[in-house]
Amino acid sequence: MAKVKYTYDSKTLSYKKIDRGWKVRLKEFALFAFVSMAFGFVFYMAADLWFESPKERRMKRELDNMVIQYDLMNGKLDQLADVLGDIEKRDDEIYRTIFEAGPIPNEVRTAGFGGANRYKNLEGFNNSELLIDTRKKLDKIAGRAYVQTKSFDDVVEMARDKEQMLASIPAIQPVANKNLKRMASGYGYRIHPIYKVRKMHWGMDFTAPTGTPIYATGDGKVSTYKKSRSGYGNHIIIDHGYGYQTLYAHMSKVDVRRGQKVKRGDIIGYVGSSGRSTAPHLHYEVIKDGRKINPVNYYFNDLSPEEYEMMLEFSSHSNQSFD
Repeated sequence: MAKVKYTYDSKTLSYKKIDRGWKVRLKEFALFAFVSMAFGFVFYMAADLWFESPKERRMKRELDNMVIQYDLMNGKLDQLADVLGDIEKRDDEIYRTIFEAGPIPNEVRTAGFGGANRYKNLEGFNNSELLIDTRKKLDKIAGRAYVQTKSFDDVVEMARDKEQMLASIPAIQPVANKNLKRMASGYGYRIHPIYKVRKMHWGMDFTAPTGTPIYATGDGKVSTYKKSRSGYGNHIIIDHGYGYQTLYAHMSKVDVRRGQKVKRGDIIGYVGSSGRSTAPHLHYEVIKDGRKINPVNYYFNDLSPEEYEMMLEFSSHSNQSFD
């Protein structure tokens, strides 16, 4: 039952009933509703500011768990990078070395990505730095893995070609010289027989009687054939492929022609003393990738360990060369 309100009339000295119209009641209701909404809004804002809702707590837990997982993922990526680095090292130092292939340059393995900012879409978040760092690591590992797969493709092809490569690499003495003491001079600085000065001797000299057979030390093709009264005299160069060449100089007779294919052990000519030479001998050189190297490392097919040790000893003597 609604309460009835009265007011005192001093003129009539009596109480009169207050009659509130609908307009007054509507204003009161509107004021009450406004105040209630204002208090409700203030309470909601205070609760939102100082208290977390169940949904917010759930989302925060998920975000914290995501950050933990990203940290774990970064650790796994670091471990994966270490494993990949070990594979790259073995590839360069073992697999590619076996097949006489140079290592892949580090700048090729770790080449970055050019162009616009690849990580712009990851900027502007609370954990942007973590996200971008993880993405960069993933991209680098993916790039290195791609280079490594291409390298293994090359190694597979080289393995398929291994038999031909082993037949082509110089591996025997060019002169069947049983008495290793007859090797006159080795690779290195020697006294020149004519100029009597210390000069670099780029090959090995094998003394033998004129007409002694000279053998191809590996499969290949004759790329150079020259006759001369000076320098190397009558000489040939065999291109073995895989970056290898061998030179045979001061020959008395050449038994092959330019462009001819030869097999290891084929007779290609005979010992002589043509050109700038002081006695019958064969001057023999091994060339790898355009650089003259010590031939003493390329006799492994026809020397026993004891004979090889003797060869090393004689080739190291700082005696006079024959050319």
